Amino acid sequence: MLFRARFATRRKSVFAETYNPEDDEEEDGVKMVHPKSDGQRQRLSESVKNILLFRALDEEQMADVLDAMFEKSVQPGEFIIRQGDDGDNFYVIERGRFEVYVKDPNGEENLIHTYDNRGAFGELALLYNMPRAATVKAITPGTLWAMDRQTFRRILLKSAYKKRKMYEDLINKVPMLKSLEPYERMNLADALQPKQYSDGEQIIRQGDTADGMYFVEDGVVRITITDENGREIEINRVPAGGYLGELALVTHKPRAASAYAVGDVKLAFLDVEAFERLLGPCMELMKRNIDDYEDQLVKIFGSKTNISDIR
Repeated sequence: MLFRARFATRRKSVFAETYNPEDDEEEDGVKMVHPKSDGQRQRLSESVKNILLFRALDEEQMADVLDAMFEKSVQPGEFIIRQGDDGDNFYVIERGRFEVYVKDPNGEENLIHTYDNRGAFGELALLYNMPRAATVKAITPGTLWAMDRQTFRRILLKSAYKKRKMYEDLINKVPMLKSLEPYERMNLADALQPKQYSDGEQIIRQGDTADGMYFVEDGVVRITITDENGREIEINRVPAGGYLGELALVTHKPRAASAYAVGDVKLAFLDVEAFERLLGPCMELMKRNIDDYEDQLVKIFGSKTNISDIR
């Protein structure tokens, strides 16, 4: 019955509430915990595993998410959120169908989306201190998992803050990234994804389609090219502070080389969509680097070779 009371008492204004990660000196402050059975926890884990907002959370933060969420059953016709209201909770759908409506300038409500037994909603009002941008109504019986505003902001904002601090030193070590403005560096840190590889493990395979680029946080990466006779030749080693995998993104061609971990390696991965969105200011420098790679190939193969022609 506790969760029913929480839903029934909505506060009139929450926009004055703020959370500053720098002021949170405790590891995560006072944590919200809603007890759950093993079955409930398993169902919740299945519901949240594909939620993009939680993709960058570490194991401890994900455990906080599971602890903090509470279950709510809904009936057909029930309004979960209404456009213009203050945001109080974030919702993850376990089961049920939900319609999303937005009012046009004439006040008419237009159906813009239907959730069908999966998805999440309600995050924008919480993250950006905005009124609800849409109305969400249940059209079948369903089950939702909800997290209160303060806990949502604490976990998500602290995650972003810790990630930015973690990658701050790495970004400062990469000369190419010095051309980025401070806010561009912050966005880059938010977009990076941690990757770890063991000694000898392949990171990039020559000939594959490019899915992103890598920044070396710790360790060394060995770069090789396979020639027309099938010989794999080492052409470079990339230490901490370096980067790799950008050439295929710049040339829009398959990977021109392979990459392997030398010892244990920690990398920060930037997917192709984020690369195109965030690293435009660095593109000219990366294009100039192609000439440097081609000069290396001249020494290896004895003639001017276009790196993008090697397969």
